[in-house]
Amino acid sequence: MNEQRGSAEVPIAEEPTTSEPITEEPSLADLARRLLAVDTGGWTPDVVKALSDGLGWAPGGTAEHPVLVTGRSSGDAPLRPVGTYEQRYASGESYVELAVPVATAAPDAAAQAAAFRAAREELTSALGRPSVMGSHGDMGPFYDSGPLWGSPFVRWRGMPDTLELRAGKAGPELVLQPTDPAENWFWRQGSGEEHAISGFFGSNSDPANAGLGFPGGWRARSWETVTRSLGDFLETLPAEAVALGTGFGMPFYGRTGDGAPLLFDVACDDRLSIGCFAPDGVDAAALGWGTVAEHPGTASIWRDDDPVWRVDAGGPGEPKGRALAEMLVATARAAGVTEPAGLIVGGEAEYVDVYHVRYYGLGLPTG
Repeated sequence: MNEQRGSAEVPIAEEPTTSEPITEEPSLADLARRLLAVDTGGWTPDVVKALSDGLGWAPGGTAEHPVLVTGRSSGDAPLRPVGTYEQRYASGESYVELAVPVATAAPDAAAQAAAFRAAREELTSALGRPSVMGSHGDMGPFYDSGPLWGSPFVRWRGMPDTLELRAGKAGPELVLQPTDPAENWFWRQGSGEEHAISGFFGSNSDPANAGLGFPGGWRARSWETVTRSLGDFLETLPAEAVALGTGFGMPFYGRTGDGAPLLFDVACDDRLSIGCFAPDGVDAAALGWGTVAEHPGTASIWRDDDPVWRVDAGGPGEPKGRALAEMLVATARAAGVTEPAGLIVGGEAEYVDVYHVRYYGLGLPTG
């Protein structure tokens, strides 16, 4: 083709041709919409073709470890077949999830929490507020273990499928899953045995949560159990608070011969601070507590002398969970709390933003 410009003919170069279409990697929001639009076909073996065709991806991997080859810079997406640990919770499905890595980050807690938070904010802008949020703790769905820095998740619950943003080993993952198997697994962990369920689980009043069931909890039977569960919770709380974009305020009361006075106030946003209301006769300093002079950052949370005793445990990746838990347990016992059931999480702690939260992993009563 020629274009006439004045009296000279200037050839116009033709566009280069290619046998492959030029495509851009879809945004996270677009990926989420595409996942939600896919007909999963009941998660039978045909799901591989349905997902592949619907997303423009290709099946790969092996029969034991199938993946969808996404072409995304963050990696391919494993499919989880129904196996030994999944079979009793499935109901005709051959797969229980497709996990798509959406970002990678440095392995430290601060970087991982920031990557999760950025993904959560983009998805919330596109899909609306998640109907469920929480932490899987050290035991995720179907007995998977989570990252050491924390296991936060947010979930857009639906039927028959649910979309979840989950902390993965290298960064956040967007997980499409049939709703019933994951919820059946969670429900059946309410056996009452120590450490039967870990983490915490929060739901809001979204109509999507209609019919959502909640398992029974468990109760710590020894101070060693309390130390472990409380230590695990406190160690990852700042990173999970940053990732979830919310703060936690948790009073702890101690049942003694004088009633159940306030003993501790746990405050966590981007840093974890704990205040101690030790009764007269308890040597709080000897137990490891400091004052505002030693922890000046806590002045923005509490007045200089109320509570007198406090500790600034740090931000993501910094709290020493076991040491903090040992200090709290020793203080509670010195204050006259004689058994684990006497350490009570205040009911105020159950209301986090618009979510009603159940602290399954603590194994402590709430009241």
